Amino acid sequence: MELANKATERFKEKLDQRQRRQSPFRVLVVDDEPSILELLQTALDNFEGYEVSIAGSAAAALSTIDKAAKPFDCILLDIQMPGTNGIELLRALRQMPDYEDAPVIMLTAMCDRKYVDDAFLEGATDYITKPFDFLELRSRMHSAEALMRERMKTRKSMESVKALQDELDFNMQFSFEDPLAFDDVERLLRYVEFDNYIAQLSRGRMFNSQAVAIKLYDASFLYDVSTSSEFRRTISDLAKAIAKCARDKDFMFSYRGSGVFLAVEHGRDPQQEFVGEKRLNQIFNSILGQRGVASTQRALVGEGVSMRSLSKSWAFAALKRAVESADARERQILCKLDEDPGDDLACAPEQRDHMRRRVYEKVLFELFRDETYLGTK
Repeated sequence: MELANKATERFKEKLDQRQRRQSPFRVLVVDDEPSILELLQTALDNFEGYEVSIAGSAAAALSTIDKAAKPFDCILLDIQMPGTNGIELLRALRQMPDYEDAPVIMLTAMCDRKYVDDAFLEGATDYITKPFDFLELRSRMHSAEALMRERMKTRKSMESVKALQDELDFNMQFSFEDPLAFDDVERLLRYVEFDNYIAQLSRGRMFNSQAVAIKLYDASFLYDVSTSSEFRRTISDLAKAIAKCARDKDFMFSYRGSGVFLAVEHGRDPQQEFVGEKRLNQIFNSILGQRGVASTQRALVGEGVSMRSLSKSWAFAALKRAVESADARERQILCKLDEDPGDDLACAPEQRDHMRRRVYEKVLFELFRDETYLGTK
């Protein structure tokens, strides 16, 4: 039976691959330099399965988009162009329903971090610095294609959900580890875009920064006892609290799944925290209260980890250490509670709530084992 299932999966995969080959990946290249347009068109034409269109200005690009029979799958966009520049054009593209999620790769000779920040804040998917290597270009295009395919699946799923309102919450379920996306929070990048942002900074050796992880305390338990929409709203509220608490900082951040946010702060003052944990939780619970949530939640802020690195691997290692710092804080709190459960009255209110919830969880498990809502979610 298992062999039959594997054979069926391979057959479906081959059908998907054949369908992708039959449907070319449509790319629009926008650059005011004719030589760059010619170079990129020649290069992409040599990549299997690509259909390339070109435009020499923002106005020409909008005209090409308007006349196209169907939306382009990906856009390569130069930043420095006369008239409307690439970042302004990107902003306009993100207002169009057909291009709000489409991969947009910025092409530029500019290495200043301000240009990198502005591009990603306006919704860039990736960023390539001229002169570029064709092997790197191929790799980035393959990544953009994979991202587009995945987002198309997500979009189709969302459309199905809207058509089945009575099954909305069921269809919106996600795993605890999923890196959810929130589009209404300032300076919050999606998972892939954040990774590309960090990679671009490491290529340009532009780090004078620190990485900080912020973790929703006991997030796995909250996920277990909440509906998917309730958990998503809580994570969204924490994102808004982080953005508000750090509004005077120069930073970017991203939700990484499992209740964890990662922030990268630039030009930091070594004497100051990225965000104060007490102040963050005041804002967080104020937002929850405005939404009518009775229970209090707690966010843990890990220690800052320096990102003065000269390589991509070191940069991502710093992010990993930042997450480990927040995880260690949570383990320390949980261990303290587990070691002295009789000290319930001496705990902070949220810690007492934690103890009561843990007892409730254990009772449910003993009664129902894996047949409970907790086990099937």
